[in-house]
Amino acid sequence: MNEVRSGGDRQGTSGQTDSPRVFLPPPLIFASSVAAGLAIDMHLHDFGVPQVFAILLLVAALGLLGAALNLFRRRRTRPEPWQPASALVVTGIYRFTRNPMYLGMTILSLSVAIFCQSLGAVFLSLVAAALIDRFVIRREEAYLQRCFGDEYRSYKQQVRRWL
Repeated sequence: MNEVRSGGDRQGTSGQTDSPRVFLPPPLIFASSVAAGLAIDMHLHDFGVPQVFAILLLVAALGLLGAALNLFRRRRTRPEPWQPASALVVTGIYRFTRNPMYLGMTILSLSVAIFCQSLGAVFLSLVAAALIDRFVIRREEAYLQRCFGDEYRSYKQQVRRWL
């Protein structure tokens, strides 16, 4: 399997460059869910075990996000889901999960919710992850299959969507 294949220059039926057509930025969905959860549960608790656990999760989330973004940068392709893909990234963290950025955003959202001991933010972070899975990832997968064909289908069979 080749590591990178050009595909972002494909034209749609209207003559415009094809993309996954994701219009709401996933980080905004996660940030909104956490903010709404924190608004529901408006207080911070004393620093303790949950906060230490949350900090560890935060570090893991930032590591996932950083590793994934670095691979996109090295392959000279855009991470924004509303931009066309110019390469299929299947190395590094992408050998273990097809969506390390969304996994990282989920863990990051949960770490903030846990730090603040907000059940509302935990619940809404999970809702955001479900929305990302249903309305963003599925569109991206269909787009990547159009762009990269059998190479993407093979990758999809070998690597899980989340973990």
